[in-house]
Amino acid sequence: MLAPEMTPCYTPSMITRDRYAPSPTGLQHIGGVRTALFNYLFAKASGGTFILRLEDTDRSRFDTAYVQNLYNTFAWLGLHWDEGPDIGGPYAPYIQSERLALYQQYALDLIDKDTAYYCFCSPERLETVRSDREAAHSSETGYDRYCRAVKREDAARRAADGEPCVIRLKIPLDHTTRFHDHLLGDIEWQNTDINPDPVLLKSDGFPTYHLANVVDDHLMGITHVLRAQEWLSSTPLHVILYQSFGWNPPTFCHVPMVMGQDGKKLSKRHGATSVDEFRRQGYLPEALINYVALLGASYTEGKDLYTLEELEACFSIEKLNKAPAIFDYKKLEWYNGQYIRMKSDEDLAALALPHAIDAGLFGQNKNNAAPDKTQRRIFTEAIPLIKERVSFLHEIPEKLRYLFAEPSLPQTSEFVPKKMDIAKTIELLELSRELLEPLASLNDADAEVFIKAYAESHSVKLGDLMMPLRVALTGARVSPPLFGTVRILGAQVSLVRVERALAALHAAT
Repeated sequence: MLAPEMTPCYTPSMITRDRYAPSPTGLQHIGGVRTALFNYLFAKASGGTFILRLEDTDRSRFDTAYVQNLYNTFAWLGLHWDEGPDIGGPYAPYIQSERLALYQQYALDLIDKDTAYYCFCSPERLETVRSDREAAHSSETGYDRYCRAVKREDAARRAADGEPCVIRLKIPLDHTTRFHDHLLGDIEWQNTDINPDPVLLKSDGFPTYHLANVVDDHLMGITHVLRAQEWLSSTPLHVILYQSFGWNPPTFCHVPMVMGQDGKKLSKRHGATSVDEFRRQGYLPEALINYVALLGASYTEGKDLYTLEELEACFSIEKLNKAPAIFDYKKLEWYNGQYIRMKSDEDLAALALPHAIDAGLFGQNKNNAAPDKTQRRIFTEAIPLIKERVSFLHEIPEKLRYLFAEPSLPQTSEFVPKKMDIAKTIELLELSRELLEPLASLNDADAEVFIKAYAESHSVKLGDLMMPLRVALTGARVSPPLFGTVRILGAQVSLVRVERALAALHAAT
């Protein structure tokens, strides 16, 4: 008999409960994050409960590092569950390896119902069956149901005597399994196409994914299962399990896969897929959340940018698309750039600082040179110079490196404006020495008025006057705004760089 406290006390009319149930056998990736996000948003939009459950029964690939990665990932994204391993809840524990006695109990219940049976086949016998079929070019796959014919009392006796065995589900023969998917509609599946009598409980007492998943979803009162369509083929088996227990299944909703531009399932060959990779490349969590929420779902027409709170309010499974979602890295880059520009200078500097330290911006020893107070101030003051010019946090250090170390002088030709020679360029750069003191103290508007008047009074084009100065200060023709650069470097440092450039140009004549 089942313990009465394990019977879920919910009805379909009660609060929505959904879950993200990852297997901690790898890093969190985009597909998993989208599944978690859709479940999170659905729970929030419907006033329901979002649950995290760790399905850690695959002990051969389990690693605690992957569990920590999961926690770190969702903390960074700002997604928080209402019940889970770390915060508890009314259906604890939320880690499957801590619920083994429960699965064993329910597997035995299926034995009592004659909807499952003991299987004593050795790995050697199973391998022989497989190889014989392969040699005979047979189309049969999976278990051959050999132990299904063992009498129940004989099987019970052998199991009680300690003979190694597993428990297998009895797939009803010559039947069709039907279920309704909220997105895909009514689905029929021939039982002959289902894995023949799959293992529910392994000989070591650990459940397989199918048993643990169904038992936990039932006992935790899960009302809706939103998952990727790659799990659709498992659903007939799960429906049979629900029927075998005499339980009502939850509402299923299988969302389309996330594909690369080539129409194949998104993978490493398309670029970054783990959230850690996106994070290292300087993506913001808001951009990733916003973009992933739109992969296979629609919201307000003509609107692209959504806060998490807005997504929580307007998400609906009615708005999910049936077609696969195409992951567009360029579109995500656009989102990231938008969110970078929304940040205050102080916030953006704080977000970019770890990338700057890792890039060795503040010292010779990469990865361990934190900025001093002055460097930190300069870094923050320089953010407005490049905010409109970057799409990723990791781009910021290189664009500002010239402020923290004297840049290498480029080839002489880089200093020379079009239709001019070195001699004329030297004259222009000598003129610019007089600009440095005023530019270092003026705001952009006043600096522009001043330099235009200066260029006009000396009968030179403004662009010709600014180019050699820009190259002398930054080491490149294309750089952050010149006026801000002079203000941050200061007149004295700027003059030193101009004199160095003049020396190099004189040496080239």
